[in-house]
Amino acid sequence: MAESWSKSKDQKTRLYNPYQDLNVPIHNLYNLPTSPEHLFPEEAARTHRSWGENLQYYTGTAYLSGALIGATTGTLRGLREAESGDSIKLRLNRVLNSGGQAGRSLGNSLGVLGLIFAGLESGMIHFRGRDDLVNSAVAGLGTGALYRAAAGPRSAAIAGAIGGIAAAAAVAGKQALKRYVPI
Repeated sequence: MAESWSKSKDQKTRLYNPYQDLNVPIHNLYNLPTSPEHLFPEEAARTHRSWGENLQYYTGTAYLSGALIGATTGTLRGLREAESGDSIKLRLNRVLNSGGQAGRSLGNSLGVLGLIFAGLESGMIHFRGRDDLVNSAVAGLGTGALYRAAAGPRSAAIAGAIGGIAAAAAVAGKQALKRYVPI
């Protein structure tokens, strides 16, 4: 490799090249592994998230998704309900209030659903000793039934069936995606 020298106050210094001793082409340095890297071997042996990680993941994802969807629909509703005689400040206030109210409401509702689902799924994994489609389907069924239990047994049964089917479809879709779509 060519070395570059520079003079500074009667002293010769060489510019530092961090790749000079590697004896590999520089483009090979950036071929990063696609498999997960773990610091400890016991982390690599885990097949699923812990109950705390599950709780944070499902609750946070559900709340954030609900808040974004609710804020978007509330903003659009506020834009539609704006009256022609309103000032710009009044229109802006109506849009912001509508978006904030709908975002909070849907975010909180979906966050509670995520919290219940995470607790039930982690409990099923603990009691059954394995992580599979059955755990997610039962957790979805239980989540729907618990969420709508106050509306009566018929409503709880329908919501439970919808929750179980949705959870099973989501897990089956995720497994199919992993199998057939190279990432």
